[in-house]
Amino acid sequence: MLKQLYIKNFALIDELDIELHEGFSVITGETGAGKSIILGAIGLLLGQRADSKALKTGSDKCVIEAHFDLSRYDMQPLFDENGIDYDAADTIIRRELTAAGKSRAFVNDTPVALSVLKDLGEQLMDIHSQHQNLLLSKQDFQLSVVDIIAQDQDGLERYQQIYSQLQEASSRLQQLKSDIERNRQQQDFLQFQYEELANARLTDGEQEELEQQSDLLTHAEDIKTALYAADNALGSEQGAVAQLKQAIGSLSAVSRVLPKSDELTSRLQSCHIELKDISEEVSRLLEDTDFDPAELDNINTRLDRLYELQKKYHAESVAQLILQRDTLQQQLQDIENGDEAVGEQEALCRQLTERCQQQADILTKQRVKAAKEIERQMQQRLVPLGMPNIRFSVSITTCPLCRSGQDSVSFLFSANTSTPLQPVAQVASGGEIARVMLSLKAMISGAVKLPTIIFDEIDTGVSGKTAEQMAALMSEMGANGRQVISITHLPQIAAMGSHHYRVTKEETAQGTMSRMTELTADERVSEIAQMVSGSAVSAAAIENAKELLRINEK
Repeated sequence: MLKQLYIKNFALIDELDIELHEGFSVITGETGAGKSIILGAIGLLLGQRADSKALKTGSDKCVIEAHFDLSRYDMQPLFDENGIDYDAADTIIRRELTAAGKSRAFVNDTPVALSVLKDLGEQLMDIHSQHQNLLLSKQDFQLSVVDIIAQDQDGLERYQQIYSQLQEASSRLQQLKSDIERNRQQQDFLQFQYEELANARLTDGEQEELEQQSDLLTHAEDIKTALYAADNALGSEQGAVAQLKQAIGSLSAVSRVLPKSDELTSRLQSCHIELKDISEEVSRLLEDTDFDPAELDNINTRLDRLYELQKKYHAESVAQLILQRDTLQQQLQDIENGDEAVGEQEALCRQLTERCQQQADILTKQRVKAAKEIERQMQQRLVPLGMPNIRFSVSITTCPLCRSGQDSVSFLFSANTSTPLQPVAQVASGGEIARVMLSLKAMISGAVKLPTIIFDEIDTGVSGKTAEQMAALMSEMGANGRQVISITHLPQIAAMGSHHYRVTKEETAQGTMSRMTELTADERVSEIAQMVSGSAVSAAAIENAKELLRINEK
């Protein structure tokens, strides 16, 4: 539950620090006093988007902070999933806004994304404002109410998992059919391209080898001239090999009188062996090197063909041409085997549709059962709220399979026995819709164990005994381990609260300020008396207020 709320520099609030309580509490105050501002601040804590215009005029930053007691609710998995420290007794949510438009959010001093704040807020609190009454016209809301009461979230998730697989398989089938049709329309062209590349007999690495051979043959005369000169310098009668051999002989002749010559002779003999080997290799290269114009022409013709194919198919290498050839081959095979592939995919779609239908049938049975429970509870709750002839029915009709199943839900309503059942949003008055929504929220809150519920003027369009019954229902909700807060203009509801807060607006030297205070017993009497009689509080109004409070204390 919400234990404490702190607001600083938000709209008309300079600073607010208020403690809140378990059970049923009420907030009163004149129109425009700032109740909606407080709800707006709480909304930011629940992940709503911020606007720098919400800052109090002249301030650089506003801070909104709330302390929650979550000890009765198993919410640790959500905290662990997002890497947030968990303190069940005192969970702190803080939102900071700057005049520059920056927004930061923290949970237990850990920075969090707005999406995390929203996920957490959905499990902490529900704020029911008048615009939420419009939800009664939306089928997805009505279906969600049925699913909450059915309490078969696992079954819904199983269905949605299969449905997602069906959607993917169906999408794949359509894509497959589209690809095959498109390929068949250009089958002749694909076949021509494939045969052109296949007939080219492409080999990876061929181009690089041919380019090297072409370069070699193109410069064959220069190479032969260089080799001839090297061969003559090394292997002729006056070449380096012969000269080196002569040097070895000369040193050997004086080895007896010049001992050092043995070492020099040995070194020269090593050089002679190496130089002779080089000379022989140069000679072989000279013999092997020949200029063949026909071979060069063949190589260049092949290279021209490879370059032409690369340009035509927008490829940068022979390897890419090979990849395109193989892709074309696969496309042609897909065309040939297209009917078989489509048949297999259609069989998969039929299988998934059958599984989806089976799971949808299970969901429908659970929803029909839940619908009867909703009808029973709504009848039970609405009759005491001044609707003795109420008829409320949950209509479930079959629709094509979709992400939520095969069921279309409509809440049907009639306030008297003579009027046929019709969709509630079309026939119910404002006051009747308020009572229907209150009853739905009371029913839902019991199913989902929501810690805190705030009703913003849900009493619109009701008065007298009906207001008392609405207050009794909210009080009952608060008595079941839940925190219920009602913003109200009705004294019957205000008197029912265990705790009473008043929001006021006052003019100060710094401008208009909103304040929120918890009322004492005497202050409650005055506040309720003013709600009864208006600005001029009479003695009778005070007695009336005291009587209302005494009745509700029993």
